[in-house]
Amino acid sequence: MPCFRCGARQTDPVRGASPWKRGVRADRQVLVCPGCQTAHDWADDLDRCAACASAALVCRLGEIECRDCGHTREAVRDGPSATGLVRSGPPPGDGGLSEEVAEALSRVLKRRFAG
Repeated sequence: MPCFRCGARQTDPVRGASPWKRGVRADRQVLVCPGCQTAHDWADDLDRCAACASAALVCRLGEIECRDCGHTREAVRDGPSATGLVRSGPPPGDGGLSEEVAEALSRVLKRRFAG
C-alpha cells in the first residue's frame, strides 16, 4: 500500500518499528511515509475518533477502532469521498511497476544463468 499523500511505496523494513504511520481516511486504512510525516501536518488529513477526537484509528474487518480510547464503529462502505487518496491497487498503467519488476527479474535471471 503506498503513502496516501505522495504515493511512495514501502520498502522492506529494517528490524524494529516501522517509520511509516497508519491512519484512516474516508473510512479506509492509509499509510503515511516518513517524508510526508515531516513535510506536512499529516494528522489533519485523517479521520478522527468520534469519542475522543484522536487520529489514532485503524480499520479492520469493516470496523474503525480508536487505538487511544477503544471506541469502535462500523466502516461506511459508501462513506465520505475518497478524493485525494492515492489508489492502493495498481493504477492505470501501473505507474511503471511492471517495468521495474521486469528489469529486476532480468537482472536476477541473467546472473543466475551467466555463472
